[in-house]
Amino acid sequence: MPSNPIKLIISGVVALFTLSFVSSSFYIIEPGERGIVVTLGKVPITFSSEGLGFKTPMISDVVRVSIRQQTQELQASAFSSDLQQINVRLKILYRVPEASVIAIFQQYAGNPFDSLIAPRVQEALKEVTALESAEGIARKREVVKAKTLEFAKQKVGSMLYIEDIVIENIALSQDLENAIEAKMVQEQEAEKAKFTQQKAEIEAQTAVIRAEGEAKAISVRGAAIRANPGLIDLMIAEKWDGHTPLVVDSAKGGANILLPISSKELR
Repeated sequence: MPSNPIKLIISGVVALFTLSFVSSSFYIIEPGERGIVVTLGKVPITFSSEGLGFKTPMISDVVRVSIRQQTQELQASAFSSDLQQINVRLKILYRVPEASVIAIFQQYAGNPFDSLIAPRVQEALKEVTALESAEGIARKREVVKAKTLEFAKQKVGSMLYIEDIVIENIALSQDLENAIEAKMVQEQEAEKAKFTQQKAEIEAQTAVIRAEGEAKAISVRGAAIRANPGLIDLMIAEKWDGHTPLVVDSAKGGANILLPISSKELR
C-alpha cells in the first residue's frame, strides 16, 4: 500500500516529461514569418517556411523572423547648410526579404532596425539637410524625403528593403520659424502687388489698342466718305425706317424744308 502513492507520483512525472518531450518536438510557423531552428547555438543554413515543423526536443529552439512590412518611428536631428539645427520625426516602412533571414539573425540578432536601419537613415538625412538651408528644408519636405529615402536605400543595400520614409514633422527653432513665416508673408504680398501691377498694365495696353483701333476705323471711314461723297446718301438710305423725315438738309444748296409727318397733314 505505501508504494502505491510513490508509483503514482513517478508515473505522473514520467507522463508529464513524456508530454513535454513530445510537445517540444514540433513547432508551427505562422503566415508572414520564417523560422530558424537553432540547435546548441548552431544556426542552420536554411530557414523553415510556414506550417508545421519538427526539431530535436529540449536542445533546439525556434526563432521566428517576420517578413511582413514593419513600421518604426525614428527621432533624428541634423544641421542645415546655414548651420541651423533641424529635428525630424520619421516613420520608416521596411521589410526583411527571405534571402536575408539567416544573415540578419546572425548579424543583428533578428532585429535590424536599431543597429542597421536607424543609423543609415540618420546618415542619409544628415547628408541631405547639409545641402539645403533651414528654410529650404521646411519648404521642400517632399524633396528631402525622396533624397533621404534614396540615400538610405543605397547605404542599407539589398539586405533589407526600405519601402518608404514618411516625414511626420520638421521642427525648427521658434525664432527661425517666425522669420520664415514673415518672409513667406512678404513674398505673398509682393506677388500680389506684382499681379495687380501686371493687370493694370494689361488693361492700359488694351485701352490703348482699343483707342488706336477706333481712331483708325474713324480715319478709314472719313477717307472713304471723302473719296465717295455719295456714300453718305447710301448710308442714310440703308438706315431709313420708311417714315418721311421732318427736315431735309440743304447741304446741296437748297433751303431747309419741313415735311408733313403724315399724309393727313398734306390735305
